[in-house]
Formats: sequence, C-alpha cells, structure tokens
Amino acid sequence: MTRDLKINFVLSFITFLYTCSYVCNCQSATFQTGNSTFKKNFASKALDKATEVAAYTDIAQKIIHLAVYGDARNRSYSRLANFTDTIGNRVSGSKNLEMAINYMYKAMTLDGLDVHLEPVKVPHWVRGKESAEMIQPRSKNLAILGLGSSIGTPPEGIQAEVLVVQSFQELQRRESEVPGKIVVFNQPFVSYGTTVLYRGLGASEAAKLGAVATLIRSITPFSINSPHTGWQYYQEDVKKIPTACITVEDAELMWRMAKRGEKIIVKLTMGATTLPDADSFNTVAEIKGWQHPEQVVLLSGHLDSWDVGQGAMDDGGGAMISWEALSLIKDLGLRPRRTMRAVLWTAEEQGGVGAQQYFNMHKVNLSNVDLVMESDLGTFKPVGLQFTGNDAAQKVMAEVVKLLAPINTTKLEPHGEGTDINPWMQAGIPGASLHVMDSRYFWFHHSEGDTMTVQDPHEMDLCSALWAVVSYVVADLEEMLPR
Repeated sequence: MTRDLKINFVLSFITFLYTCSYVCNCQSATFQTGNSTFKKNFASKALDKATEVAAYTDIAQKIIHLAVYGDARNRSYSRLANFTDTIGNRVSGSKNLEMAINYMYKAMTLDGLDVHLEPVKVPHWVRGKESAEMIQPRSKNLAILGLGSSIGTPPEGIQAEVLVVQSFQELQRRESEVPGKIVVFNQPFVSYGTTVLYRGLGASEAAKLGAVATLIRSITPFSINSPHTGWQYYQEDVKKIPTACITVEDAELMWRMAKRGEKIIVKLTMGATTLPDADSFNTVAEIKGWQHPEQVVLLSGHLDSWDVGQGAMDDGGGAMISWEALSLIKDLGLRPRRTMRAVLWTAEEQGGVGAQQYFNMHKVNLSNVDLVMESDLGTFKPVGLQFTGNDAAQKVMAEVVKLLAPINTTKLEPHGEGTDINPWMQAGIPGASLHVMDSRYFWFHHSEGDTMTVQDPHEMDLCSALWAVVSYVVADLEEMLPR
C-alpha cells in the first residue's frame, strides 16, 4: 500500500468513527428525551380532547333547558305515570309485562324513533295465594311476600316451631336446633349488597341443616310493616324449602320473644309455583348515527318489575329517562356520529336474564360498543355519574360531565354499576351508571310502596338531562372512548 493510500485509509477510518459516534449520541439523546416527548404528546392530546368536549357547551345547555325548563319539562314523569297507571306491576313471564312491552313499542314508535323487539326466554314464577300466622305465644297475622323462585307449601300449609337467628354464623352454632323448624332470619341491615345474601341464600343454608321453611327479614333500613320481595337462589343438591320475606317489625318481635324463652309456632301457606320459561322481548329504540351507525352508545333501564306496587321507581324511571334522552335529542334536531340506542331490558329482577341474552347475541360486535349506561337505582335528584373505564377514558368523561354544570352534577365517580351492563363492562367496555340521592331507595324497593308517589317530576327532568347530555356527547365525539 502506498503512503497516499495509507493516508486516505486512515482519514476514511477516522471519518467512519466520527459518524458512528454522532449517530449513537443522537440516538442516546432521542432515547433520553423520548419519555418527555411522549408526555408532551399525551398532554397535547388531552388538551385537544378537552377543547373538543368544551365545544359542546351550547348544545348541552340547549338539552338541559329543554328537559328542565322547556317544552319537555315534566314529560318523563308524565310518561311514567301514564305507563305505570295503565299497566301496573310487570313481573317476568306475566301478561302485564307483555302488555308493557307492547305499550312501549307503540309509544316510542309514535315518538318517531326507530324501534324493534328482540326475543328472549325468561323465567315464569307465579306467587299464588300466601299467608302466615303466628299461632303461639299469641295469635297474629304476619305480613309476608314469597321470594321469587320459591316453591310452595303443601295445600294445608306448614305449621312448625320457629328458630330465630341473626346471622349465618349463629345458624351454624345452633345446628342441632334446626331440624323440623321454620328458621327466621333477623339479620340487621348493614348495606344492600351485604344483607341481601340472607334473602338470596337463606333458604338453602337453613335447608342443609334440616329446616322446613325460612322467613327472611326484609332487606330494608326502614319499614312501616312492609315486606320486601326479591329473587332467591336454590343451591344444587340441597332440598328446596318454601321461603318468604317478613317485615322488620315481625322479625324483631319474634326475636324478642325468643330471647325471653317463649316458644313460637307459625303456620305458613304459599301457593307459589314455577312454570316453563316464557317468551319475552328486550325493547330497543334508536337514533341512527350519521357517520358510524354501526358504533353504539347504549343507555338503558329495565322494563320488568316485581309483582307488587307499580314498579315506578324500580325501574320504570330508568326506562323512561332512557327513552326521554332520545326524545330530547330528536326534538332538538340533533343526530350524533354514532347510534344512540335505548334498551329497555326484560327479566332484570331474575338476575339480568334479558340483558345476558342480549349480550350473547351482540357480543360479536363488541368492538363497536362505545359506552354502556344503566339507570337502576332510582331517578331521584342526581348527584353525579359513576364510571368504569381506563385512565384515558376517565379523562374524557371528566370533561363530559363538566358540561352538566348548569344542573350541578359535574362529579365523576368510580365504579359504574348495573346488573344489565355488567357483562359488557367485564368484557372491557366502558360503563356508566346514574348516581342519585338514593337514601330512600331501599325504603320502597320491591314492596307495595314502589309507586308514583315516590317520584318527583323535577328530579326526573334533571336525570333525563344528565342522561341525554352524556349519551349524546359521547356518541358524537370524533373518536370512541379509549379502552
């Protein structure tokens, strides 16, 4: 190699090393600043989303004004009153529920919405005639309501001594006293979610130890001698025994008698029976999206109720505000990018039967479901929106609820809930539920007290406004909620 070639080679090699060093330094600098760049981009996107949502301020105010002060004022209340006064209660499998579905199909069609029915099979339990009487230590009629899915007694009834317990633990401790007895559960009300286990499981737990029937203290924090019904579950391979709820007053009466050592005898007669599953329908109304009609924001309440009261609070109100939300959007001449779909579920009270079948039929379109919403804890004065979703979705929804400032419901709370939307949330779909001032809800829940008397027109207007604003804005955003 000549001297000139050697010099050129050395110069080329030095240039190569310098170039490598420069590239590596650049890559290192990029790596070191990458996280900061990501954060800046994320913050920029969040700011853009906040700006996009804020642009709906005027529309939100129009929706609120129409619902609360305008021509739609008191409309959801009037619709609920007409519906419940005409139909009455609507238990799964009943003629009344069939009438209710036909009523709503016609009413929402006349309202100009796109309405259809989706068939499902539902449980058909019939209460029959029922009564209970304390025979000893004195004669007293006991107000009862048989629990859903309970078997009946023999025609002559069951007459037996009573064992009063206050917990499952006490039941186990007194196992030797249980055979041949009617077990009365006098469990204190802690919360609905905790205390309802006695209604749901009490019969089978007592039957395992030889009880002939159970009477469950009603699941309520307040009573005026009013029994509260509900669904109960028989465990497999456990003898089925009749079960009913009694009033708080009668449960406490028998507990006091038992504490004094008095022998209590009760006669229970129940004509309950379970018939083959019945045909029913989920009732679906829509405003089709103009850009992405296949993508859906689903808002809902359940149309069925128990066979007592009017089912106005549980859940006629939730069904009506879901219809009303669509009416408000239609009346304002608005049409969202995505479809707004109101689903009025059937057979919720039996464990979300109608909703589960809807999920099974539609889960193939999971990627097109933007948000699921449910109102099933009353339509009293709203205080906020409960929401389940990832951090990015929560940031979007926090901006959406700011639009509700005119009605002072800007709180976004964790944990959207609802029996009917749970399958979707468990599959990763964002979910929302209406949070209201519900301290009185379980006073009337599943009882003869669930009537139009507990409803307030203005509070229903506020719920309708919230429901409409949230569902419309989410349905009209450029992008679906993150998940």
